[in-house]
Amino acid sequence: MSLKDRSAFWLPRGCPRLVRLREVCQLPGMRAVPYFLWSDDDQLTEAELRERLRVADPAERALWEARIMREARYGDVWKYLTLADVLRDWELIRRHLGRMRGFWEFLLRGWRDDGLLPT
Repeated sequence: MSLKDRSAFWLPRGCPRLVRLREVCQLPGMRAVPYFLWSDDDQLTEAELRERLRVADPAERALWEARIMREARYGDVWKYLTLADVLRDWELIRRHLGRMRGFWEFLLRGWRDDGLLPT
């Protein structure tokens, strides 16, 4: 399997390329309250969630980034985060990923091994 074929496996449907450091993949059907904010304490609208992803404090921002990466389907993660966001805050995000930590470490390590991300 070629590098191009393997990287296409990880793309959410509708995103043209794997590494878009400054763009969020916009797919149709975004809801007012994202489905992955299932707790009654976290009933934020999409706009409120996006505001929390823009806060200056990296520790607070990482909590919300990790919530998305932990609870949302893989393809939906890229509606809210960019690869640059994940790489920038990775050390703070990873401690909050719970059961999904291995999955995200596997992906990032694989992308680095394949030369798609800097080492």
